[in-house]
Amino acid sequence: MPEIVDIPTENIAVGAKPKTLADEVFSQMRDAIVCGDFAPGSKINEPQLASQYGISRGPLREAIRRLEGAKLVEIKPNAGAKVISLNKSQAIEIYEIRESLEGLACRLAAEKASAEDCRRLRDLLTAHEAQIQSEDGRLYYQKAGDLDFHYQIVSLSGNQRLFDLLCGELYHLLRLCRMKTSSQPSRPERAFREHHHIVDAIEQGDGGLAEILMQRHIANAKKTLVLNINQLDKEDN
Repeated sequence: MPEIVDIPTENIAVGAKPKTLADEVFSQMRDAIVCGDFAPGSKINEPQLASQYGISRGPLREAIRRLEGAKLVEIKPNAGAKVISLNKSQAIEIYEIRESLEGLACRLAAEKASAEDCRRLRDLLTAHEAQIQSEDGRLYYQKAGDLDFHYQIVSLSGNQRLFDLLCGELYHLLRLCRMKTSSQPSRPERAFREHHHIVDAIEQGDGGLAEILMQRHIANAKKTLVLNINQLDKEDN
């Protein structure tokens, strides 16, 4: 893991709050958990991480508490912190929420998106296509925020409460689940095609179709995730 260093002040936007060491550690650990660099259920070793990140225990503990708030880490008295490990029923619950709420977000986006919004979505998918090709179709990993197709769709919905639900507390749990399906054979290219069909519906202003396509897209991902979990359960037994 790279050592955390202070961010040069010239790289901080005017009026923005400078990032602290805890901010940096939180971001790096969050992405490491989502990508699977920290195994589900694994214990957080504070001395080891403090040494690897080159920071004191104070900022590290603050970052861990924030990871708990993001539902990516569990902290239990006298047991310390460990990385979240979602079982099948928990993962299905998350996908059921996604299917309903992201379908709604997609319908609202179709009603409100401008031609420029759609162009940005196409540009994002072009970048994603290059990534899929570089991985020979093995992986479709979307970075957080504006580089995430689903995040962009929810943003275009124009519904702040919906955005807070899907891109706040639930967001990185959603990314964690999505990461589990992104490396499954044939899923990356299929997901990419589904994304394009969704943008087609948004460009046409067809909210009903956009909602159906997003719900179908997430339902397909849920099936892939359940199959993956079932396969892992068989291997463990």
